[in-house]
Amino acid sequence: MGSLGFSRVQFPITVLLSCMFTLSSGSEMNFVTCGSVVKLLNVKHNVRLHSHDVRYGSGSGQQSVTGVTTAEDSNSYWSVRGTSDAACHRGTPVQCGQNIRLTHVNTGRNLHSHYFTSPLSSNQEVSAFGENGEGDHLDEWTVLCAGSVWQRDESVRFRHTSTEALLSVTGEQYGRPIHGQREVHGMMVSSSHSYWKTMEGVFMKPSQTGSRDFSIHTEF
Repeated sequence: MGSLGFSRVQFPITVLLSCMFTLSSGSEMNFVTCGSVVKLLNVKHNVRLHSHDVRYGSGSGQQSVTGVTTAEDSNSYWSVRGTSDAACHRGTPVQCGQNIRLTHVNTGRNLHSHYFTSPLSSNQEVSAFGENGEGDHLDEWTVLCAGSVWQRDESVRFRHTSTEALLSVTGEQYGRPIHGQREVHGMMVSSSHSYWKTMEGVFMKPSQTGSRDFSIHTEF
């Protein structure tokens, strides 16, 4: 994938940075809420969902999405948001079966998929698309979990709403310029490659007053 090119894009991360002065307490909530900023770990391959200003050299040519083993990389933060048709108010628990968007914090592009072929495994390409958090209906993913709400310590799946492909990693590694990063793609069959868990992040707390309540979770 040596034909990948670089293009710089900017997106403010003030939500994340403004929260980093507070540490989570022992009473931190155990579910994921709208407005939270999280890192997502593929449970089987131990890589975090990641993006950056490197575009695919084939397929859609959109911003690439990969998996990385490094826990500290700021390019692995994603904001949990509602869809263009259904608002997701800050601090509201995400329901199992709910459609959401995952917006890459550093570039403002949404986790996206379509019927282009992924470059390494020839599965369904997953990319980052849009500007300043606004893309199209192909940015929507359904949270598949066991209970009523998305639990922070639960392994969940993300099904692409339009194509029904599951967000997956099967271990293929890129060469330069993103050497060692894993391909992230969509697969139609559910397997152990398709489970994700929240790790580090800023978790917005439910609030009846509209204040900016949050908790920080980190494993650094």
